[in-house]
Amino acid sequence: MDNKVRIRKITEQDTDNIIKWRNSPDVNINFIYRRPLTREDHLNWLHKKVETGEVAQFIIHSEELGKDVGSVYLRDIDKEYQKAEYGIFIGEESARGHGIGAAAAKLILEYGFEELKLNRIFLRVFARNERAINSYKKAGFVYEGLFRQDVILDGVKEDVVFMSILREDFESSKVQS
Repeated sequence: MDNKVRIRKITEQDTDNIIKWRNSPDVNINFIYRRPLTREDHLNWLHKKVETGEVAQFIIHSEELGKDVGSVYLRDIDKEYQKAEYGIFIGEESARGHGIGAAAAKLILEYGFEELKLNRIFLRVFARNERAINSYKKAGFVYEGLFRQDVILDGVKEDVVFMSILREDFESSKVQS
């Protein structure tokens, strides 16, 4: 699947898809920030975060499906400490479960380590989201810890798993493949 997945930098023209994907119940349930995303919210994000370099956000395109299917990003890019937080969502239901997320992860990890010269990329994921955790492991992320009842959403106490990948892990996985 890797060679059938591409990522490209996000543009304003992607706004309608981003809003549709982020507001879909299947995607929104896996975000801590659940308020409905508006056009204004997204455009503010683009101008204040992406255009300033604090976030590197890309659109995931599946050549097999012939369409854009989601977004992958590095946020809170910290050049001093050479780290960033990873995030992804597959907005098109037909694209889930095909390895597209793991393939997109590898592409943005390459960007983060090679272009941005990061040393560490980490993520947070709800412990209940086993599908995502398995995808992250496939991409090379390793388990770092569990923050028990880290957030309370809609009255539900959620455990949050922390995972990361280091530049040296990524480079050694490229040598092995």
